Amino acid sequence: MTQSSTPPPTSKAPDAQPATRERTWTVLELLQWTTDYLKRNGVEGARLDAEVLLAHALSMSRLDLYVNYENTVSAVDRTTFRELVQKRAQQRIPVSLLLGEREFWSMKLTVTSDVLTPRPETELLVSTALDAMPDPDYAYRVLDLGTGSGAIALAIASERPNAIVTATDVSIFALKVARLNADKLQLCDRVRFLEGSLFAAVSDEVFDLVISNPPYVARAEQDALPRELSHEPELALFGGDDGYAVLKPLVSEVGAALNDGGLFLVELDPRQADTVASWCREAEMTSVKVLYDLSGHARVVSARHGSAGEGQKEKTDG
Repeated sequence: MTQSSTPPPTSKAPDAQPATRERTWTVLELLQWTTDYLKRNGVEGARLDAEVLLAHALSMSRLDLYVNYENTVSAVDRTTFRELVQKRAQQRIPVSLLLGEREFWSMKLTVTSDVLTPRPETELLVSTALDAMPDPDYAYRVLDLGTGSGAIALAIASERPNAIVTATDVSIFALKVARLNADKLQLCDRVRFLEGSLFAAVSDEVFDLVISNPPYVARAEQDALPRELSHEPELALFGGDDGYAVLKPLVSEVGAALNDGGLFLVELDPRQADTVASWCREAEMTSVKVLYDLSGHARVVSARHGSAGEGQKEKTDG
């Protein structure tokens, strides 16, 4: 598709106007024009992006936009909006990075180019983990490997106040963002953040649940990826040439970090599910399952270490 270089409107309409007259733009007109502009530039979800960016420029919610369709947008706000739209269309900067935030599990998280933007499909990891921890009063020991923005760890901590949550990441810059989010959500005393690759930072500990959204994109597919992903950290995206560089050692080492009956949950590419499930069985894990997201794609592999025991271990079964 040929990209349009026509900038979104500021004070003038795209068509010529008399120099002495300034075209006014309503909320609805701006949304319609911008949606078309983003579509012409090949941006998926153009209408949603237009609404989110305009709501941000006007300091209101998307719902407020709908009841203010006929209101005129000031020149100052149009300028702010125009700059955001141009970056979205021309540089393909994701909306989350333009705004510096993303909602996940009803939490508003700070995101930067140092962390992977939390995706809706990752909420399947959280919901599955919570189902496996049915007792809100129990002190489940949880490890989130490769925490990034802290999304998974903070979601679990917010839902299970007595859980003992540890979150690790190899990137000190990602951990800075995660700690910022914990502070913003008043969960600093509920999550322990540690620097380290895989299990290095917790080598002498065991957990009831190990959960991870590791880098699993194949480097060989980099050229075919959406341009938006170029703004996210490669360290959090790519799992080597074939996508398994982190997944394979993760599966082989997770057993030593789990209690008997402990649960392992990992997100992956749908094409990797059967392979990872097979590795879990080869590692003598039990109750190996492939879980599907709302789009019907294989998204998570679930497996247990050993067999569930009594008391504490049984609680992990859900």
